[in-house]
Amino acid sequence: MKVLQGIKVLDFGRFIAGPFCSALLADYGAEVIRIDRVGGGEDRFIVPVTEQGDGALFLQVNRNKRSMTLDLDSPEGRAIVRRLVAEADVVIANMPPRTLKSLELDYESLCSIKPDIILVASNAFGNNEAVRDRLGFDGVGQALSGAVHIAGTPDQPQKSMVPVVDFATAFSCAFGVMLALYERQRSGSGQEVSASLLCTGLNMASGVLIEEALLGLNRAAMLNRASSYAPSDIFKAKDGWFITQVIGRPMFKRWTQLVGRPDLLDDPRFADDRLRGENGEFLGNVMSAWCKELSQAEAVAKLEQARIPAGPVNSPRQALQDETVQAANLIHWMDYPGAPKQVPIFATPVSLSRTPPEIHTRPPLTGEHTDEVLAGIGYGADDIAALRQRQIV
Repeated sequence: MKVLQGIKVLDFGRFIAGPFCSALLADYGAEVIRIDRVGGGEDRFIVPVTEQGDGALFLQVNRNKRSMTLDLDSPEGRAIVRRLVAEADVVIANMPPRTLKSLELDYESLCSIKPDIILVASNAFGNNEAVRDRLGFDGVGQALSGAVHIAGTPDQPQKSMVPVVDFATAFSCAFGVMLALYERQRSGSGQEVSASLLCTGLNMASGVLIEEALLGLNRAAMLNRASSYAPSDIFKAKDGWFITQVIGRPMFKRWTQLVGRPDLLDDPRFADDRLRGENGEFLGNVMSAWCKELSQAEAVAKLEQARIPAGPVNSPRQALQDETVQAANLIHWMDYPGAPKQVPIFATPVSLSRTPPEIHTRPPLTGEHTDEVLAGIGYGADDIAALRQRQIV
């Protein structure tokens, strides 16, 4: 039996934070219905990879779900939502509070239908009145947190090109759902689960923020070189790039032996991680000289043999072909209508030994299960046909 078998989730989420939260719940057995706009939500078509334009990230964050289309602005659409909510346990909607209220998806409205409902409502900046209705995406959360400032160079800040804040917010929301479900078993009451991109970004950048608050160092960006330990950077071998991170004296000792510079171990310039970070340019030059005649594979192998974390800098193509990635068995290949090849869907990041997650169905086409969902809440064939004719679904 799956962990969340019997839990019903309505997913009004868009982009990543909401949809990936519900995908994680679906991986563990929750029944998830994605509520799409008639014609498909805007998040479906970003970075299109199929004949009909389905987007790459959409495929990853919408596995294991059913999809129905619905005009949420119509009275008939609102009536359908109320019937769906009456049978649901969790509603996910990553929207500003004002939008939630206008769609009657705010916690108060949902509770009037089902008192023990759990609402998961992440947004950009949190629920304080001054910021709650402002819009923001992943990059804004990265930038406000200070993370973008310390990446790149002083002349060119650099955000992460993968949406780390969005995905981390989705994890927080899924964690919040589990807490709320657990608490509901004791109290019989639901509650609202809140998260924000800003709070997630601040947590992820907390180390540099705390350092700044206490020491006031006003650190500048140094590309990929770490500021608080060394050598830690991306280095160039003769046929490619690799990353390594040397942290702590025992690891630094092994590194000095590996690169043939044991004299550096007792050099006062490198007495601890902070000093090694401050003198990271020197140590990085030693490392670059060591690896310039080695292949990428040779450099990584020697570092791993010395028990120093290291790995190749893969292109997306190389990542899919990487021996370590393949050996970890983390890619689930699925057929999808309109896709030129099988789609790689990546495994649930957390597993359980006795009740593991499962990716069992491909992401849905727009409205693929509309008739099925409506029939499940009591609509007859003639009713469904009439709703289609009026473009309610």
